[in-house]
Amino acid sequence: MEKNTVAVSLEQAYRLLNHGPTVLVTSAHGDQCNVMAAAWNMPLDFKPPKVAIVIDKQTYTRELILASGSFAINVPCAAQADMVVKAGSSSGRDWLEKPETSKLAALDLPTFAASNIQAPLIQGCIAWLECKLIPEPHIQETYDLYLAEVVAAWADDRVFSKGHWHFEGHDALKTLHHVAGGFFFTPGESIQAK
Repeated sequence: MEKNTVAVSLEQAYRLLNHGPTVLVTSAHGDQCNVMAAAWNMPLDFKPPKVAIVIDKQTYTRELILASGSFAINVPCAAQADMVVKAGSSSGRDWLEKPETSKLAALDLPTFAASNIQAPLIQGCIAWLECKLIPEPHIQETYDLYLAEVVAAWADDRVFSKGHWHFEGHDALKTLHHVAGGFFFTPGESIQAK
């Protein structure tokens, strides 16, 4: 073992991996829409662009994704940390008996229309990916893992341009990375390798 090495419980081993930013997944089918927070997501391919995301069996979002075949990934920023925790702490099913509202409305999350899918996009985020589901029933059912093709993508040019994130001078717009229990970290100083 290396000097200064400490054992990590297997239940917390996932915390050692740097994963993608915490995202808000929006979904819609018919007149129903929903939002949920998701920390386990990643890019999967370049051409065509694909993503992978874990969506638990119990979520209302999953039900809407399976019905519609699409969803959006909204990338929130540090200024939205409290809202992300609220979105991740309740179920969209809580509002099903109140047809006059939705979880998005109850959390006061303003949205705008996507260009290729029905799911709304959340205002104030710093990036948006419109996704079409790639049906893979075995991995969906067995691992809660969903694959999708990205059919449109948008980003806030204050912090993303020429294919790169650049957060200098925009701390409130940094991406959120969830560890556990409402604890997040944000990207630090960028480093350019030689």
